[in-house]
Amino acid sequence: MIDLPELLILRHGETEWNRLGRMQGALDSPLTETGRSQARAQNALIAGQGASSHGWFTSPQGRAVETARIAAQGHDTQIVTDARLREIEMGNWTGRMRSEIHEAAPHLFEDPSAMSWYGQAPGGESLKDLASRVRSFLTDLSGPAVIVTHGITSRMMRCVALDLPLSAFAALEGGQGILYRLSSGEYERIGPDGTVPQRRNV
Repeated sequence: MIDLPELLILRHGETEWNRLGRMQGALDSPLTETGRSQARAQNALIAGQGASSHGWFTSPQGRAVETARIAAQGHDTQIVTDARLREIEMGNWTGRMRSEIHEAAPHLFEDPSAMSWYGQAPGGESLKDLASRVRSFLTDLSGPAVIVTHGITSRMMRCVALDLPLSAFAALEGGQGILYRLSSGEYERIGPDGTVPQRRNV
C-alpha cells in the first residue's frame, strides 16, 4: 500500500453532457447550474474538514477547473493543475451517447453493475494505464491534498489508494456534490446528508 497523506477527493459538478448521457473523456462541456450548486456544496463540506494546510490539485479539464475554483472560494490556496488527474480517455467513444455505445457493444453491458467497458473503448485508455498515472500522482504527493477530478478517475484513485485490485474500482461509490476523505487506509463519504463510512474490502 502507498503511504499517503489525507486526501479529500472531489468529482466535478454536473455538466451539460452528463445530463445528456454523452461521453466526455478528453472533451469538455460546461457545468450546469446544478453542477455549480454541487461545487458550492463541496465548498461548504471542505470548510468543515480543517483543510487549511491542504494543497489543492485539479484536472486541467474545464469542468474540473471550474469546480475547483468554486469549491476553493474562501480558502487561501493556489490550485495546481495536473494532467494525471484528467478523465479516462474514451477514444472513438468520445462524444458519443452512452446508449449508442450500449447498442454497438451490448456484450460489454451484460453485467449491469460492471464498469469495465470504460477501459475498452477503441483507441481509448485502458484501466491499467489509468491506474498507473493515478498512482504516479499519488506517490508524488508530499502532504495532505484536496483533489478535484472526474468520475472514473476518482474511483480508480480510491482503488489504488486503498490497495484494492483493479477490478474493485467499479464497486466504489460515485457521486457529485460530495467528497471522499481517505486517511490511514480507510475512507468515508461526506455529503450534505452527513458522513458515511465506506467499505474498504469491495
